[in-house]
Amino acid sequence: MLLLFLHILLSFRLNGVASSRCTTTTTSKTFKQCMTLPTQQASLAWSYHPHNATLDLAFFGSFISPSGWVGWGINPTSPEMTGTRALIAFPDPNSGQLVLLPYILDPTVKLQKNPLLSRPLDIHVLSSSATLYGGRMATIHNGATIQIYATIKLVPNKTKIHFIWNRGLYVQGYSPTIHPTTINDLSSTTTIDVLSGATAKTHSNIMPLKTLHGAINAISWGLLLPIGAITARYLRQIQSIGPAWFYAHAGVQIFAVFLGTVGFSIGIKLGELSPGRVYGLHRKLGFAAFCLGWLQTLALLFRPKTTNKFRKYWKSYHHFVGYACVFLGVVNCFQGFEVMGESNSKAKEEKLKREGVLGGGFEKGSCSSSRG
Repeated sequence: MLLLFLHILLSFRLNGVASSRCTTTTTSKTFKQCMTLPTQQASLAWSYHPHNATLDLAFFGSFISPSGWVGWGINPTSPEMTGTRALIAFPDPNSGQLVLLPYILDPTVKLQKNPLLSRPLDIHVLSSSATLYGGRMATIHNGATIQIYATIKLVPNKTKIHFIWNRGLYVQGYSPTIHPTTINDLSSTTTIDVLSGATAKTHSNIMPLKTLHGAINAISWGLLLPIGAITARYLRQIQSIGPAWFYAHAGVQIFAVFLGTVGFSIGIKLGELSPGRVYGLHRKLGFAAFCLGWLQTLALLFRPKTTNKFRKYWKSYHHFVGYACVFLGVVNCFQGFEVMGESNSKAKEEKLKREGVLGGGFEKGSCSSSRG
């Protein structure tokens, strides 16, 4: 129980790990605005020129594998991966030099039906380049920092841009493979007004809902249900309290199930507010615990009298479903904490210390391309 409450307290500090700072200055260019992106210690710097609707920008990211890839792109219609026009950098499989190629992420790529193949973009990319941090001696390795630069012609008066970014472990030929599917990797999207620098407020209530979802479910499924089971198992042995143990047991369990239903409903709402994010195991365990909890509660309506011949079968059912519900509920609480990223907090801190500030110092060892 102490360990569970420790996790509850830690869940209120999910955003405690600082992200890398952004910079408006590189060795080759100075930008007007910059922003630290919400995931992967990435950042973005840009200058928007309203007179000709062009956008100069630099994306700062990092590799997670010597044979991996780092990509950044724009989705013209919505803040999601499908439909993104991307520029992806990775080591050339023949020469080992850094290359930057254009890709369009259509639905077949998301479903992994076809490999991701490079093809010309249908947005006006005037120029693009990629540079490794560290100068001539820079090599692609785990943690290596990269700058992807692009100049893009935007639609006039359309300054709210959906930015997508990600990174993967390896490339097959010239086809980047699927990226990891942790919460950070599935959350690598934001919408920015490049004129004002403001980010979209969409779903700004997600973090409070996540905290409320975690707290309610930890109390109901992780604390009250086990207490109810312990009450029935041990207090019934005390003859002096009579049937009080039963009322305590039933009251705690029923309250826990109703409270857990509130937490379950918040979880369903969170799923609706987070398209593209699927927490398979956490979701399945949640549905299983919810169904068992209500089966157990509704079974009280059919509780036979002690003299009924079916009483022993009902008791066996009651014990089996009850313990299964308690077990799944507690396991899913810890699964929820893992989903929320607590288990990776130390790794994030170490990575931030290792990478430092992402700006400045970009020299040779780059690749570039231009398009008219």
